[in-house]
Amino acid sequence: MAAVAQVRGVTVSFGTHRVLDGVDLDLHAGEVLALVGPNGTGKSTLLAVVAGDLTPESGSVTVHGRPLGDWRLQALARERAVLTQEQRISFPFPVRDVVEMGRAPWRGRPEEDLDDLEVAAAMQTTEVEHLAGRAFGSLSGGEKGRASFARVLAQQTGILMLDEPTAALDIGHQETLLATARQRALAGAAVLVVLHDLTLAAAHADRMVLLEEGRVAASGSPREVLDAAVLTRVYRHPVEVVAHPRTGDPIVLADRTDAARPVDVLTQEDPC
Repeated sequence: MAAVAQVRGVTVSFGTHRVLDGVDLDLHAGEVLALVGPNGTGKSTLLAVVAGDLTPESGSVTVHGRPLGDWRLQALARERAVLTQEQRISFPFPVRDVVEMGRAPWRGRPEEDLDDLEVAAAMQTTEVEHLAGRAFGSLSGGEKGRASFARVLAQQTGILMLDEPTAALDIGHQETLLATARQRALAGAAVLVVLHDLTLAAAHADRMVLLEEGRVAASGSPREVLDAAVLTRVYRHPVEVVAHPRTGDPIVLADRTDAARPVDVLTQEDPC
């Protein structure tokens, strides 16, 4: 299947620090692709590059076969919706207005007639209907995350890019959000999501890309990527991977029996 978004040889540096180093990525319709890896390894930077919010110093990014630079911003916004890590709005807009902002790319087009329907459906899905009149800035972190996800859903695009969308959510809303992303993928959308919880990613992603110091360390299905030896090396901490007793999905755990021993010691032969 042709990729709806394609990254080739992307390199990004901030000052003298190289954040991404020759990264390749393909995102396909009908799949949830999870970006995982330690803090500071370039996950959010890569998502920003694919979204067109950050221009790489080298490499190429295409959406539907067209270079990102050839897209007009409003046209691109009808193709992909982006949920960033930080949910900040300068003015005290009520939640419903924030969700309705997702409909901005459709102004002046026939799809504008669906605004009320899409906003209501998105708010119902994310369970923020009761917050409709509340000022966005007065919400808790989790409530802001759900309202912002509603905005992304209301945008009704074929590509969803979600940067740590579950960070402030309780377990129930984490599952609801990722199940909703899965439903969008089953309906034909492409979903790119940054996640820190490897077990959560394994349960909901079709494919995973593991980044290590700005490079792709592993790519494939969750069972292929979540290898204990690889994760121990990448995260520099002892890790074990077990199968869920019912689903068989990988469950990633810190190996606390060896937690006091540095990873570089674990990889050396015991002189005794």
